[in-house]
Amino acid sequence: MPLYLSTFSYTPETWARLANHPEDRSEAARSYIESVGGKLHGFWYAFGSHDGYNLWEAPDNVSMAAVALAISGGGALSSFETTVLLSVEETMEALRKAAEIKYRPPGA
Repeated sequence: MPLYLSTFSYTPETWARLANHPEDRSEAARSYIESVGGKLHGFWYAFGSHDGYNLWEAPDNVSMAAVALAISGGGALSSFETTVLLSVEETMEALRKAAEIKYRPPGA
C-alpha cells in the first residue's frame, strides 16, 4: 500500500481547546485511516512551520484523499498537506522510464 506524509497545523482555537482539555489526537487519526482500510504509522508534534506530522498507509490515493478531505473539512486545522511517498524501487522505476522520455527544454 502507498505511504503518505502529512503535515498539519492547528488553529489557535484548537490549541486553546486542547490546552483546556488535553486529548491524544493520534487515536482519532488512527480511526480515520483505519476506516478506509489503512494504517497510521506515526503521529508527531513538532516545532517549526507545522504543528505536526503523520505517516499513513492507505489502499490508494482516493482513500487517502477522503481522509484528508474529512480532516480538512472539520475546521480544527489551519493547514493540512499530504505528500505521496515513493519507495526506492518505485523511484528507480521512474528514473528508468524518465530516461525514455525525450524532454526538450523551453526555447531549445
